[in-house]
Order: sequence, then structure tokens, then C-alpha cells
Amino acid sequence: MKLLNLDFTRIAHDTFRIAGSQVIYIDPYKVAKHEEANIVLISHEHFDHLNLDDLNKVIMPGTTIVASPLCKDGLQGVKVKEIRFLDPGGKFTVGKVEIEGVAAYNLNKFREPGKVFHPKGEKRLGFLIKMDGTTVYFAGDTDVIPEMKSIRCDIALLPVSGTYVMTAEEAAEAAKIINPKIAVPMHYGAIVGSDADAKKFKSLVKNCQVEII
Repeated sequence: MKLLNLDFTRIAHDTFRIAGSQVIYIDPYKVAKHEEANIVLISHEHFDHLNLDDLNKVIMPGTTIVASPLCKDGLQGVKVKEIRFLDPGGKFTVGKVEIEGVAAYNLNKFREPGKVFHPKGEKRLGFLIKMDGTTVYFAGDTDVIPEMKSIRCDIALLPVSGTYVMTAEEAAEAAKIINPKIAVPMHYGAIVGSDADAKKFKSLVKNCQVEII
């Protein structure tokens, strides 16, 4: 789907292919066909985000991988042009594509009492991607967090499934805080969440255009 001047494909869960002057894959998972990506972004180490079988379908010797430091062990032995690990707030430029790591963590999604699935400070990431004059925010596995107040973007990719990430209602709150031109729901349809969550998100968001991909 063409959004502004970039082409977006949601492959599964929160896997996106974004194509403009470069081809970018984010968290490749359940990738059906081989394609050479210029840039691969990996938000954290969990199997539905860092999956070597799927990663190997989209990398080539000239690929640059930008990832959370939690992915260091999982990416050992991967042969690409460069692997760069970013902390939240870290920035890296690949050609003319600017990438910034953004905090992503839970506040109210617990694996057991007092222990959230994605704790703050463990350096799991969202990403801000600037390509071809468009800024895309990929939120990663996160709740509504204070850092969202400083996000400035044209397109926001927001998780909606609940359980490990924001619910549809919380994602609508995030869309209101961030106020992008376009919001796209993600993180549903594979592990947790369903099309109903995406549709609920669309029905709740009033401040910007919502596209379900």
C-alpha cells in the first residue's frame, strides 16, 4: 500500500517491508519469499522479531542490520555488510536513510506479578526511520510510554493486540499523543490479536487517518 511517498507491506505480526529509495524490512518473521533488503531493523531478541530463518530470506552481503543490543548473541555469524547496535536515542545513517532507536517497554503487561514482559532499561527498541522525506515511527513492543510525547512522524506503526503490547484502546491513545498523519495497526494475526483489534483501533482513532495493511 502506498502511504505518502513510500510503499508499505505488512507481512505478518509486526513485520513490514517499506520500499522507497531503499528496501527496508523490520522484524522479519513469517517471510514467504526471498528478497534482498538494503536495511533490516530488529527491535529485540524474541523469536517473533529476531528469527534467523526469516532473516536469511531478506539479507544479502550488502545488507546493513540495525538492531537492539539484545540481539548480539542471536546475530553471531550472520554475514552482511554491517551490523550496528543502537541504544534508545542512538542514531545511525545508512546512505540517505536516517535511523534512530526509540525506547520500547511495558508499564502494565505482566508475565507474573511485578514482572513486565518488556522491562524498561533492557534496550528493546522502536525505530524512527527517515527516508525520502517521510518519517516513519515503528513503535516496537511497547505500552503507551512518556517518550511518545517527543515523537514526531508522518506515519506511526502501532501495536494493538494487548497481552504483550498496547491494546487497541491504548494504541488509540498513543496515536492521539503522537498525532501522525497516518497510523497503521500492527502486532496481530500471528501470535496474539486479530483483525478485530485492528478494526477497533481504526474505529477509536479520530485525530488522523488509519490504514489497515
